[in-house]
Amino acid sequence: MSADRLFIFDTTLRDGEQSPGASMTKEEKLRIARVLEKLRVDVIEAGFPASSNGDFEAVKAIAGVIKDSTVAGLCRANDRDIQRGIDALKGAKSWRIHTFIATSALHMEKKLRLTPDQVFEQARLAVRYARNQCPDVEFSPEDGYRSDMDFLCRILEAVINEGATTINVPDTVGYAVPELYGEFFKTLRTRIPNSDKAIWSAHCHNDLGMAVANSLAAVTMGGVRQVECTINGLGERAGNTSLEEIVMAVRTRKDFFKLDTRIDPSQIVPASRLVSQITGFVVQPNKAVVGANAFAHASGIHQDGVLKARDTYEIMRAEDVGWSANKIVLGKLSGRNAFRQRLEQLGIELDSETQLNEAFAKFKDLADKKADIFDEDIQMLFADHNDDQTKEHYKLIAMKQSSEMGESPQASITLTEGGVERKAQSQGSGPVDATFKAIETIARSEAELVLYSVNAVTQGTDSQGEVTVRLARAGRIVNGVGADTDVIVASARAYVSALNKLFDKSERLNPQTSGTV
Repeated sequence: MSADRLFIFDTTLRDGEQSPGASMTKEEKLRIARVLEKLRVDVIEAGFPASSNGDFEAVKAIAGVIKDSTVAGLCRANDRDIQRGIDALKGAKSWRIHTFIATSALHMEKKLRLTPDQVFEQARLAVRYARNQCPDVEFSPEDGYRSDMDFLCRILEAVINEGATTINVPDTVGYAVPELYGEFFKTLRTRIPNSDKAIWSAHCHNDLGMAVANSLAAVTMGGVRQVECTINGLGERAGNTSLEEIVMAVRTRKDFFKLDTRIDPSQIVPASRLVSQITGFVVQPNKAVVGANAFAHASGIHQDGVLKARDTYEIMRAEDVGWSANKIVLGKLSGRNAFRQRLEQLGIELDSETQLNEAFAKFKDLADKKADIFDEDIQMLFADHNDDQTKEHYKLIAMKQSSEMGESPQASITLTEGGVERKAQSQGSGPVDATFKAIETIARSEAELVLYSVNAVTQGTDSQGEVTVRLARAGRIVNGVGADTDVIVASARAYVSALNKLFDKSERLNPQTSGTV
């Protein structure tokens, strides 16, 4: 391994998906995986193959199409999980088994109910089993940062002897601070005799807001040469290490880090937008690198300085990470071939002419409503798209709402429910509230609305409104996304999309219960 190379391991599709409500369909995972490949990440952790048949099929599909990145699958340290991972991944051009087991005293006693010797033996045998069939094996001691140092050294030395090629020591609960986490890796690599036989990796959670700082400290102080991260810092609780922040920190401060990645930074913003759109997790405006305000200057002094010399207040160029002025790419008179070509450029792949025809019809409808069509508008055409895995039990047919000052807003809804047309009307405190209540009169889902978010897709008063609705029922949390130039219509579409996911029994639970690194 080159000492000046930093490997980027993206776990958006696995650890990022464990955010409540962020569960993705196979089609959505494939779209993100293709964008990650264009981004040129070294490793794409595609999922947890043993967690469900749906995730197995998604990992297998990704392994079958990705050629320029290694595809990894997470597996608990047992033969069944690992064999399931092997079966899902073995068709990939380059693949990795990522196996893990908890090593902290707290986790071993309370969660696993195993002795340290039992955990040691299970880890060793798991890596041996994986290595017999896969040349690239990563091992992670879950809650490694809070594990006993002597035991950690013993177990990591053993798994390296069994053939582990990457050792990832996660800060599973976001407890670390940079100086201590960096020293932690330095101590491990000094004490473990065969530490030079593996690449060392950092995987940090952001509970105290230090995931990026901890990961970079592990790189500079601890000799780590792989960082595990997600697009937009997506992840359970407070999220994971942010890929865009790691990549641009190393790139912008190469004078300090003296490291290179193979990432194409111009794909960062497109990847960020796609992940946000699919998961419904809106990027905060002041988010570093990919937030809407990341390169905005409101202060007169800053504006004057940037106009005279941009490096007075900008340490990165917006265009280097994929930001650009909104550019009209298609219009009302654009034809099918131009539309098809733009879809390909945006990484949107359709399986049939029927799907293309449906998408083109949506595009023409949108062009009738707004004159200027941007890339973001085209991407949003697919925001509420239901693939074959999510049955469209409910379908929005028609709606009407009215509101005026001093009067209760009213909404009328026409849906099909299992192919049967239903109508309902309701009043509410606002037009959206009335619309949702009318839908619920038909659906009777008893779901709790835990999030309602509206975001403008582009600039201007004719912009599409992107609406995210998050529903919870009986421990399941799902997102629905809808878009339209009429925000009330977008809201209805988002709510119906979420209802379809709740209704669809094949839509899986997030796999937190299976363990996580």
